[in-house]
Amino acid sequence: MLNIHVNGQDFQFDLKMGTALLDGKPVNADIVKLSANKYHLLINKQSYNLELLEKSENGKSMKVLVNGVKQEIAIKDKYDALLSQLGMDKLMGNKNNHIKAPMPGLVLRIMAQEGDMVKKGDALLVLEAMKMENIIKADGEGKVKRINVSTQQAVEKNTLLIEMEA
Repeated sequence: MLNIHVNGQDFQFDLKMGTALLDGKPVNADIVKLSANKYHLLINKQSYNLELLEKSENGKSMKVLVNGVKQEIAIKDKYDALLSQLGMDKLMGNKNNHIKAPMPGLVLRIMAQEGDMVKKGDALLVLEAMKMENIIKADGEGKVKRINVSTQQAVEKNTLLIEMEA
């Protein structure tokens, strides 16, 4: 079962034994792909033209034009519901604006500079610990606000290395 949130309204969609169910009621639905991001959807004899404008990396949120009207859609499956029930959904999406040392070590290189715009996964600095080089990466998009360490500086675990702006 999928929980679908569209511009403030919630729907439940399920597929059981080949029958599409919307909020528990069977629906007659058909979709045809017209081009790379355009579709035609027929639900219970109602026609909809869809154009995919934007899609998240995991495919669970998107912006779509439906008959010329912009809609924001969020989709949750049973695993997302379980994570939410356990309170783990909050941990998944949070970006940390304070990059801290995961272990004691020595700052070997700093690749970012104050004012740099970084994306998730961009290398920020290299921390040497136990003769191994560990690349500390950005966990989300943002701007480097302040670098609180310098090269060849020894740091303890949880030392604030870099501050980010959202």
